[in-house]
Amino acid sequence: MKKLMLPLLVLVFTGSCKKEVTTTVNAENETTLSSTYAKVNSIPSVTICNQIWMQKNLDVTTYRNGDPIPQVTNPTAWFTLTTGAWYYYNNDPANGPVYGKLYNWYAVNDPRGLAPAGWHVPSDAEWTTLTDCLGGVTAAGGKLKEKGIKHWNFPNTNATNSSRFTALPAGNLNSVDGLFFNKGLLASFWTSTVFSFNAAYYRRLLYTSGGVGSFGGALSADGLSVRCVKD
Repeated sequence: MKKLMLPLLVLVFTGSCKKEVTTTVNAENETTLSSTYAKVNSIPSVTICNQIWMQKNLDVTTYRNGDPIPQVTNPTAWFTLTTGAWYYYNNDPANGPVYGKLYNWYAVNDPRGLAPAGWHVPSDAEWTTLTDCLGGVTAAGGKLKEKGIKHWNFPNTNATNSSRFTALPAGNLNSVDGLFFNKGLLASFWTSTVFSFNAAYYRRLLYTSGGVGSFGGALSADGLSVRCVKD
């Protein structure tokens, strides 16, 4: 049985291309006004209300200025870091093209910028704008999750992906014991909002819930996914 690590402190549960076409979602009736995918600066993206989000988890190995972000595969070395780094889930490169990379908080918070030019790691408030647009924290998760059980474990409750956000359950690297957990079970996304000197807010989608969890207290050495929003 997979081990599900719950956060210690819960605050609220809850470039260019030839053609640019966006998918717009109406928050009240979920009417898709344009059903084709968007590409902004050649990055697959989707417009949800007044925000443009990437459709895949971040998978970069350099900061915006070109400086490398190191891959660190040794848990002991990872936990002593005070600078940015990334992991593949289970150190398996095959997870990268599907789920993206897991980053520590130092990478998210680095002044050189983790997101590509024209994008940024969303704040907790920007995540709130997204969830409010999709009906609130109790309903938005289902509209954000990929449908079916190709990647999500059964039952993938209320998943419709009506927003075209296509959230995938990349799992996480837990800083307490250095183990990987929850692939198939949950998606955890860093925000850019600081919670304390060594922790930040994050959002979570769960395979048994149609909601979106909002938490504080993800530690700097935790490895979580990143989904960017356009400037």
